[in-house]
Order: sequence, then C-alpha cells, then structure tokens
Amino acid sequence: MFDDRLKNLRKARDMSQAKVAEDLGLPQKTYCNYERNEREPNSATLIQIAEYFDVSIDYLLGYTPKSC
Repeated sequence: MFDDRLKNLRKARDMSQAKVAEDLGLPQKTYCNYERNEREPNSATLIQIAEYFDVSIDYLLGYTPKSC
C-alpha cells in the first residue's frame, strides 16, 4: 500500500523519482526502492515524506483516506 500511495503522490505532481529523492535528501536508489516495495523508510524519513507531500502518515500507510 505504501509503495502505491507514494508513487501516486509523485505522479500526481508530475515529478520524477530523482527530483523527489533530491528534495528529500535521499539517494535516488533508496527512493526507488520505496516505490518498488523493496525497502521501507524509517520513522524519521516517513515523517519527512508525509510533510513533503502534505499528507498524513496514516494516509501513506493506508489507514485513512487522503482527505483526513
């Protein structure tokens, strides 16, 4: 669920993985692995991603709809 939501948020903003990774201060490979469900972010990175996309951590993890 996290990987799909992350990918959808990025694509909705018409951004590349490289741009998002750069903005977050992550290696592109790490970010790519999040979208491919091959790696999970630690709690600090999860918070950073939620703030970056202006969504809740619950939304990223699939617990609530986007509007909450």
